[in-house]
Amino acid sequence: MEQACKLTRALANCDDPKLAWHLFKRVISSKQCIKSAPKIARRLIRAGMHSEVDQLHKLLVSEHRDECFSSLVSVSVTAAKSGLCEKGFAQFKSLRDHFPEKPPPAVVYNVLMEASLKEDHVEYVPLLYEDMVAAGVQPETYTFNLLIQGFCDSGFLVDARNVFDKMPEKGCMPNEFTFGILIRGYCRMGLADQAMQLLDRMVSYGVSPNRVVYNTVISAFCKDGKNDEAEMLVEKMREQGLAPDVVTFNSRISALCRDGNVLEASRIFRDMQIDEDLGLPRPNLVTYNLMLEGFCNDGMMKDAKALVETMKKHGLFKNAQSYNIWIWGLVREGSVADAQIVLRQMVDEGIEPNTHSYNIVIDGLCKMGMLTDARRVMGIMISSGVPLDTVSYSTLINGYCQKRRVAQANCILHEMISKGCSPNIYTCNILLNSLWKEGKISEAEILLLKMNERGYDMDTMTCNIVISGLCKNEKLEIALKILDRMWIHGSGALSELGDSFACFLDNATNENKCMPDLVTYSTIIDGYCRAGMIDDAKTRFTEMITKGLRPDPTIYNIFIHTYCKEGKMSAAFKVLKNMEKKGLKKDLHTFNSLIMGFGIKGLVFEIYGLLDEMMEKGVSPNVFTYNYLLRCLCEGGKTKDAAAVLDEMVQKNISPDISSFKILIKAFCDEHDFQSARETFEIGLSICGQKEALYSLLFNQLFHGGEILEAKEIFQEALERSFYLGNFLYKELIDKLCKDDKIEIAYKLINLMVSKGYRFDRAPIMVVIDELLKVGKKVEADKLSEKMMEMASEGRVENRIIKGKRKTYSEKLNLDFGGSGWQNIVHRDDGSTLALRTIKRVQKGWGQNYISGLEPKSDHPIF
Repeated sequence: MEQACKLTRALANCDDPKLAWHLFKRVISSKQCIKSAPKIARRLIRAGMHSEVDQLHKLLVSEHRDECFSSLVSVSVTAAKSGLCEKGFAQFKSLRDHFPEKPPPAVVYNVLMEASLKEDHVEYVPLLYEDMVAAGVQPETYTFNLLIQGFCDSGFLVDARNVFDKMPEKGCMPNEFTFGILIRGYCRMGLADQAMQLLDRMVSYGVSPNRVVYNTVISAFCKDGKNDEAEMLVEKMREQGLAPDVVTFNSRISALCRDGNVLEASRIFRDMQIDEDLGLPRPNLVTYNLMLEGFCNDGMMKDAKALVETMKKHGLFKNAQSYNIWIWGLVREGSVADAQIVLRQMVDEGIEPNTHSYNIVIDGLCKMGMLTDARRVMGIMISSGVPLDTVSYSTLINGYCQKRRVAQANCILHEMISKGCSPNIYTCNILLNSLWKEGKISEAEILLLKMNERGYDMDTMTCNIVISGLCKNEKLEIALKILDRMWIHGSGALSELGDSFACFLDNATNENKCMPDLVTYSTIIDGYCRAGMIDDAKTRFTEMITKGLRPDPTIYNIFIHTYCKEGKMSAAFKVLKNMEKKGLKKDLHTFNSLIMGFGIKGLVFEIYGLLDEMMEKGVSPNVFTYNYLLRCLCEGGKTKDAAAVLDEMVQKNISPDISSFKILIKAFCDEHDFQSARETFEIGLSICGQKEALYSLLFNQLFHGGEILEAKEIFQEALERSFYLGNFLYKELIDKLCKDDKIEIAYKLINLMVSKGYRFDRAPIMVVIDELLKVGKKVEADKLSEKMMEMASEGRVENRIIKGKRKTYSEKLNLDFGGSGWQNIVHRDDGSTLALRTIKRVQKGWGQNYISGLEPKSDHPIF
């Protein structure tokens, strides 16, 4: 007995958890050790000896069942409070099983409920309440507050309201916290009106709304765009003697910025800074960040930069969130280089960029096609110890897919997995979408099956990608079947793709219904319209409305664009009128479609009228808007006016694209104003870069216009830049030069093409060989014939430079004579027999294998 007392005293003073546990087990038979149980439990938990906590519970029950009730309760509560909610709940359940006749007090239930909510184990809360009622323990208002919070956090607002309404029956009246919890629950679910009704009822319960409750509802109204209701509530708040604080104003500023009313938000922000007499709260860091984001989102970069300088001056620009907003704003405006400078400044200031900081820059680089630089930034992240996440890899994968480099994107996916970063459904959807876009249907279907095998829950976006791919690949019927079955089977509707996808129907769950949305219907409606089945598109439009989906401008624009493309302007305006009746405004796509429609009809005056309307409504035209106008002017013979429009585009910082210059170049050439065409061509190169499309267009136009030598110069420039030749009328140019007795120029061009490594149609070579033989230049003809035979041994015509490709023996034997152009020259009767004889003479000097390789096919005799 004396020994046990000594050990118990030693246990009470022991700081070593392992030794304390050892001592406890030695004195477990002594009743004196029971009081030490809560203390030893705390020590074990702090030391991470969680299994010993379970043993402690079992030892107490086995050794001192009748005396250990209070200690067991304390151990359970200690575990719950210490972040071991599951363990605490399990021990409490065991306690109730062993002592069903001795329920703990309400405070114990409250502590366990609170711990459950804190550790996101909401499911324990109603179970604890049910046990409390069954045990006959009287709940407290705090108990009901916890229960209501649990239901709200789980999204079960009906249950939360039922508990609230029954509180008086249980002898508990709601307090300001009860109302606050339930009102916040309504607001989080987007039910601000119901939250407002509850706020109005507070007075009838003898509870006055506090500033937090008001701010919660005001913020919800602002998020829903109900600014008038928010203003009225602010006035009501003032009437009750509660001055709006910075949180109230931040909600208002946030809502105004989100709605695009940045100037109004800026006015409020300025008043908060300078009008102290009005009793307005001073802006805090949240206010500054909201305004910075508002300026950046609205493209007001000068104001954003000035605000950044002000924040730096007041020592507020010293956290990652502010830097991230500013970096995002720069990237959004296309100033990725400046964004990278800010990122470096961030490091210099001792503020560690987080993964989100780098992801913003990576996204900007990928959108600009600077994939190598994006990879370099990822390398910096790794070397700096900043973890790459799913967003980092998914952004890069999307960048490669946008460049139609799916193979590289797939490599990034494998790298991502090898680095232990799991792709999500969004990552897979990016690849899936790219494969469908490129028409790689079989590969897309294989990826879809793999996604299903690996347990990815197909979402609506997945189904929309498949439906879009089917529509673009002229498989509208299958797309329609998937849409119809989505309402019933969710992602299981993908089983319509074929027998291999039957497993999708089995794997579909009620939790993931994958319901059709506006994107689904807009895709189907667009598919119908492209197929000329506009009546069916209208039927689907009606179906969409009956299903409870409210059409947006995108769907109306599909109909408007279709009618305008067909020149049915009255029908387009009828749809527009219906669209505006629904409270939807014309956007850029709407205006562009109408301008295109007027352009088709040559109605320039009406186009200018629409441009004026765009300016009045604050809708900025883009390059497509101006291209429609350019085309209309050029087709109407007003090329000089079109040139003025091009100048206007540049002045308004709307960069003309290749189509803009192609329209003008063609128009000038049609008017035989080749000088202006050449000048426009040079401007196009300076703005768009050295593009094959501009070279081939001008070359072909010059050739058709009889400017043969000018065309030849453009063609030579194209050859020097190693452009693809398939769009150049180079065969016709060589033929024309030969007919005009300019054989030397033709011979030089052919030699240049050969020396550059082009694999092209051999027909123009035959023409040059003919002419060389006619003028007695047999040596040159023989050399050119040898070159032609080498090209014939290399395979198919590609009209591009082929470098370093080794040919197999079988490839050298299987010659391709360049299609119809070659066949026509071989069989013509205009003297090409000279060239044929030359080829045969050259053949005799070659090895037997190559001679046999030129044996004609039985169905196409050549010699």
